[in-house]
Amino acid sequence: MLNIFTLANGRLFQEEIESLEELSKFQPIWVDLEAPTLEEKRWIKQYYELSIPEDAMDEDIEESARFYEEDNGELHIRSDFLIADEDEPRTVRVAFILNQNNASLRSRGVLFSIHDEDVPVFRLLRMRARRAPGLIEDDKDVLLKLFDADAEYSADTLEGIYDQLEKAGKLVLSEDVTDELAGDVLGAIARQEDLNGRIRRNVMDTRRAVSFMMRSRMLNADQFEEARQILRDIESLDNHTAFLFDKINFLMDATVGFININQNKIIKIFSVASVALLPPTLIASIYGMNFQFMPELDKTWGYPYALALMIASALVPMWYFRKRGWLK
Repeated sequence: MLNIFTLANGRLFQEEIESLEELSKFQPIWVDLEAPTLEEKRWIKQYYELSIPEDAMDEDIEESARFYEEDNGELHIRSDFLIADEDEPRTVRVAFILNQNNASLRSRGVLFSIHDEDVPVFRLLRMRARRAPGLIEDDKDVLLKLFDADAEYSADTLEGIYDQLEKAGKLVLSEDVTDELAGDVLGAIARQEDLNGRIRRNVMDTRRAVSFMMRSRMLNADQFEEARQILRDIESLDNHTAFLFDKINFLMDATVGFININQNKIIKIFSVASVALLPPTLIASIYGMNFQFMPELDKTWGYPYALALMIASALVPMWYFRKRGWLK
């Protein structure tokens, strides 16, 4: 899908392009290619004289090749954006291309973004830019606002993680924790830990991208200050992810501790039962010895006497253990 965005009365308007002829009717500041086809890439190359690298959206590209400037003045930024899907949280690699210097090309002043699937941050920016006039003035504003929205999206997701951890904490600390409940809680905590790790990696990547924009001297004074504010927001998010990691570790330790307590209760019961059965076993062993002269062997009351003695020797230790509270 090929979408272009133009500025009109300070607002961002979207047009979906289905042919090269339609592309030539507009003067966009942002061209967004979502899972572009070969034909759509050809339109971009033919009209804007811009070649999209084959590895633009590759996940395994070298870190050193994610932020660079071409000889013709094109800036290439490849950054990850979070998708906090409940079932499958993930990050999506987005490639950005800006031409800031070559005025002879139609691509100057246009931000190009290439990605495989729709990103929530992009939808958020489109909605804001339609409603808030003056929010965006040029292509660099679009890119900065995307990174700003990404930081805000990460912050909202972190709040959701904290809420889920609060629910898990109430289950662990307020109720009788069974092994089944502890297993469910551990699964929920593990999912939040994975999402928290993805957020931390995402904000670190955003920090690098914004820092590259600041070093490239492509920003004016207002945009430079906005970039600095984004970095400050990211720093606070980084600290918050560290706090959540500590909370996650505490809840995991507490949950595992309750599982160990439940297992110890079972082992304690077996241990008490084993100790309580030692006297009857000893009595049965004595009367099982094959000596010729044992006074009870020739008595009619010998057998019930031995049984009663074994029962009594088992009940007395159990009564004692119960009195001491060892059976609770």
